[in-house]
Amino acid sequence: MTPYEKGEAARLLPWNGPEGKPCYLIGDDTGPVSRVADATEAVQLAMGAELLTYTRGMLTNSTHEPELRYLTERLAESLGDALRIAESRGARLRG
Repeated sequence: MTPYEKGEAARLLPWNGPEGKPCYLIGDDTGPVSRVADATEAVQLAMGAELLTYTRGMLTNSTHEPELRYLTERLAESLGDALRIAESRGARLRG
């Protein structure tokens, strides 16, 4: 059962634990772990924006299959990051 399901104030962090399971921060959003999470989310969102710009450029040019495969893998990672950030922020807004 996740902290959300228990009714605890928790933040889904933008990384997984060593076993690949989600990490949660219990408590307020003022400590050092929250600041690291905020910075990580900012980097992840900026990388997603860069990938989107790069993708639009690639789609207007002829590209080779390996480039498209690499780009697709990065876009999938970025989308996963963005969805995780959205889930975390949505849960905090619902409080």
